[in-house]
Amino acid sequence: MLLASISGDDYVTIKELSEGLSISYDFLTKILQQLTSSGIMKTKKGPKGGIKLAKPAEAISLLQIVKSIDGIEQFEQCLLGLPGCGTEEPCPMHDWWSAKQEEITNIFETTNLLESADDLQNGSLRISENGNISFEEPKPPYK
Repeated sequence: MLLASISGDDYVTIKELSEGLSISYDFLTKILQQLTSSGIMKTKKGPKGGIKLAKPAEAISLLQIVKSIDGIEQFEQCLLGLPGCGTEEPCPMHDWWSAKQEEITNIFETTNLLESADDLQNGSLRISENGNISFEEPKPPYK
């Protein structure tokens, strides 16, 4: 979401992201590697290098990001963790959870990064512990 709110073709260093989001550099690097290998992010080496979105923010769904980082399993697993849970051998929560899984998957599939970035900029979302993101050089808002 943060990268979707940065204008133009600017690359942001992982260090800037790590510090701005108060996230471990090593942890963030692993996440960004997954996003890069799935085609969501792209990297550039060198003094003006860093990371940025590989395609427009409106073309990236939240489901694509979740799939890239965590896989789709949490959208398909039994709520109680019972192996073999399904329509033939349902758990007590199966029917309710199946409907909720479909709703959640639909929300993640139809919400894109641009929409989330807009919510971030207008203050209705936060993505760090203190809610403030600061970079060494101020970046203009997306749009």
